[in-house]
Amino acid sequence: MTSPSSPLSRTGRVAVLVASFAGLLFDGWELGLMPIASLSVTKSILGSAYTDAAGGEWFAWLTAALMLGAAIGGIWLGNLGDRIGRVRAMAISILTYSAFAGLGAFVQTLDQMLLLRFLCGLGVGGMWPNGVALVSECWPNTSRPLISGIMGAGMNIGILTLSQVARYHPISPDSWRWLFGWSAMPAALGIVVLLVLPESPKWLASRGQTAKPTSPFSELFRPPLLRVTLIGIALGAIPLVGAWSASKWVIPWADKMGGAAQPGYKALTQGWWALGSTLGSFFGGQIASYLGRRLTYFLISLGATLLTLTMFNFTAPLQSSFLPVVFTQGFVATLFFGWLPLYLPELFPTRVRATGSGVAYNSGRFVTAMLVFAAAGLVGLFKGDYAKVGSVCALVYALGMIAIRWAPDTTDKDLDHSP
Repeated sequence: MTSPSSPLSRTGRVAVLVASFAGLLFDGWELGLMPIASLSVTKSILGSAYTDAAGGEWFAWLTAALMLGAAIGGIWLGNLGDRIGRVRAMAISILTYSAFAGLGAFVQTLDQMLLLRFLCGLGVGGMWPNGVALVSECWPNTSRPLISGIMGAGMNIGILTLSQVARYHPISPDSWRWLFGWSAMPAALGIVVLLVLPESPKWLASRGQTAKPTSPFSELFRPPLLRVTLIGIALGAIPLVGAWSASKWVIPWADKMGGAAQPGYKALTQGWWALGSTLGSFFGGQIASYLGRRLTYFLISLGATLLTLTMFNFTAPLQSSFLPVVFTQGFVATLFFGWLPLYLPELFPTRVRATGSGVAYNSGRFVTAMLVFAAAGLVGLFKGDYAKVGSVCALVYALGMIAIRWAPDTTDKDLDHSP
């Protein structure tokens, strides 16, 4: 039998990668659900009371509920992963987001959907830190840029898959409940993970250490880890806040402009964005391995700022230039999400890696929830003009050029020797 400190066999490593990738793929499906279905759900439930302003406000509320749940779930379930193991915490995350997404098929009020989006978010947030920590600890350092790209692409492949399903089976106010029913299917993956997936040897070995801290969470917020935790939170928050308070407005914008005449246009738009983002998140870690962690983050921040402003100001839905710009913005703005799975695990030692990655990645979702509410206010201020909302919020990406200045260079970090 393999000892806790022995590396996994190649079969074990591949199983960990496939299961974690699948968990993130379905994570992305859940994240993409409301941007593509929100207006249809709102029109269906509100009926004659629906207005464009109400549609924008409920899109913001439902998005914020998911983000708040994901922030809490990412921190709580990340901490749980350091306590009971990456695999069990990952399985709990998958089962959670599957169950509460599936229940969305039965809602009768928007308040019910709001609650379910929050509860679904708990699992969505918990999947990322546990999956990334598990894969990072099971694969050798030489493979990590490629593996980080695969993991980073997982969520966006989920969004891309959802967009293609919705393109060929359009979501409308009369037909949307089936999509939520389908979203319960990943529960089967959660059961398989719980029963058969091998645990991280590094985490198992860390259980035998003496002088362990009383709480992984408390260790992160005191020296010597306090500084890197705060830096990680800033670097994880900026891409999330930018994506949800700025980039995601392109979907309801396309839905509004396409209207009933082109009900599949919103799915087509999300598909182009998701295709670009899948490629971007795959290459983000590999670019960082060539250019260095800090320079890569700076350049992504610059490019995301310029392209998001271009998308909302120099083109528009139904114009010939719109979808190519959406694709390019998706590619550049999601290079972050290939960079983060490579960089964040390097900031933290094994004993607090899932908690640290969860805190760094998901704390931004608290900020995102607040800014999405602010963006909802902008919808009213700008009289339902989603392009103006996206333009204002695009400036969030520019903060990355400032925050990366204080980040440590972890290019030579060896996870094999992390305590």
